[in-house]
Amino acid sequence: MPTLIDLRRRIKSVKNTQQITKAMKTVSTAKFKKAQRGVVEGRPQWHNAPGLLARISGWAGARAHPLFAVRNEKKIHVVVITSDKGLCGAFNSNLLARTIEFIREKSRSSEVGLALIGKKAVHFFRKHPYPVDWAYADKVDKLGARELHQLAHHLMRRFAFLETDGVYIAYNEFKSVLSPRITIMKLLPIALPPASEPRTVPPDWEPTGFAPLESLVPRYVEEQIGHAFFESQAAEQAARMMAMDSASQNAEELITDLVLGLNKIRQAGITKELLEIMTAVEALKQ
Repeated sequence: MPTLIDLRRRIKSVKNTQQITKAMKTVSTAKFKKAQRGVVEGRPQWHNAPGLLARISGWAGARAHPLFAVRNEKKIHVVVITSDKGLCGAFNSNLLARTIEFIREKSRSSEVGLALIGKKAVHFFRKHPYPVDWAYADKVDKLGARELHQLAHHLMRRFAFLETDGVYIAYNEFKSVLSPRITIMKLLPIALPPASEPRTVPPDWEPTGFAPLESLVPRYVEEQIGHAFFESQAAEQAARMMAMDSASQNAEELITDLVLGLNKIRQAGITKELLEIMTAVEALKQ
């Protein structure tokens, strides 16, 4: 049976932990609001870009750009975006479990290479035989446009030089505060509209239809990688905010139970002392 001093020490320890979880929740809430604002403002452009590029590529034709080329997937690359830290529930574990399932399925017919963002992804895939061509294991929240630009051009070069036949991105899309949505999106080759789909009259290109695509296609790939990254950042902060809130509530319930147990032990001690006093008084009377 625990003593009073043991319970007091445990209550103090849980209270200190509760203060930490509350502070982390406050920090995550502030970061989440900023990330959510960026995601909401960027979604119209991110979601409309594929349709716009598909229309332009449909006018220009499948041979207008090397990133439109559809080949048998003998080798593919998968970009995996996770967080650096834990304490965010099943945010990383669910994504990595779904991703490794997807990679194993693809590896039956294709050679798989990886591009990793986040320490959790880097540490996880150290235990697996898949080669890593590009990795960013520093502070993910400090990842900027320069690094995303480098990753996008690294993937585009490999695809254009026939070193890979397909590129996929696995990330947590911010769906709601309660739960993110695991998304595995095909980035390259860029999908063209079906041949059976009716097309409007194409414009007159000046000088040719290839010139606009030379700038639009790389920009599109960069924006889609940025889209996945910022969605993951918002989902991570939402998951950590909810996890820290749950931890704070659990700590409060544990403190209540410990205080109740402490009071019971104190009351039992007081009752025992009163009984001893009453016994001594009765003995003196006799």
